[in-house]
Amino acid sequence: MAWGTTYVVTTELLPPGHPLFAGLLRALPAGLIALAITRMLPRGAWWGKAATLGVLNIGLLFPLLFIAAERLPGGVAATLAAAQPLIVAVLAVTVLRERLSAWRLAWGLTGVVGVGLVVMGPNAALNLVGIVAGLGSAATMALGVTLTKRWGRPAEASPTAFAGWQLTAGGLFLVPVTFLAEGPPPPSVELTAALGYLWLGLVGGLIAYVLWFRGVTTLPVNSVAVLVLLSPLVAAALCAVLLGQTFGPIQCAGFGLSLAAIVAGQLPVPTRSRD
Repeated sequence: MAWGTTYVVTTELLPPGHPLFAGLLRALPAGLIALAITRMLPRGAWWGKAATLGVLNIGLLFPLLFIAAERLPGGVAATLAAAQPLIVAVLAVTVLRERLSAWRLAWGLTGVVGVGLVVMGPNAALNLVGIVAGLGSAATMALGVTLTKRWGRPAEASPTAFAGWQLTAGGLFLVPVTFLAEGPPPPSVELTAALGYLWLGLVGGLIAYVLWFRGVTTLPVNSVAVLVLLSPLVAAALCAVLLGQTFGPIQCAGFGLSLAAIVAGQLPVPTRSRD
């Protein structure tokens, strides 16, 4: 839900033309704060694992989301990102050795349809590069979530430390990417922009990722993945409340489908009786 505020904060508070810089400020300061609080660094093989997870969950995700948002209408980009539960359901078979669940696939597809009904407009245009980036962002985060579930969290590491490792790794990865793609940061930052960056860094970065990685290591991976559908729903609701956008019957139906998929994703998979 915190990530769902990113669109409104970015468009209404931040200077235009610097989305990767916003992503950098969302990740790196939050990671460094978490490391300063916990005073714990990875050990042994976890240096490589934390770097891999940080790049997948944050470092690669932000640029791909930026490319998708730049090349596609927001509704198309959000719908492609909502495909993550479907990708996780498949990855769970290959990475976690779980059985393929028709239940998970069906509700994952329902969630994608629901998000599409909420955010897709009549003038939705398609762009190949944008589509590849949108699907790539979903696949990148899905793989990061699945590997996080497979590797778990070191017993000595708190959720804050675990999130700090990944936020720092992803933020360091974003430093050269941001300056190569966008050049120098904004020359001046107004008070409203400073508040926006502060919100993205503390709430959308530090707090949200600590809770997220704790949930990933605690809940079943498919249950976590379907919660991502909340992000575009919150973004659409905020646009309606704050920006005066209206919802018609189709959008309301999409909301209902998406919420049903989120709830169904938290329930155990039904089993057939052998009577």
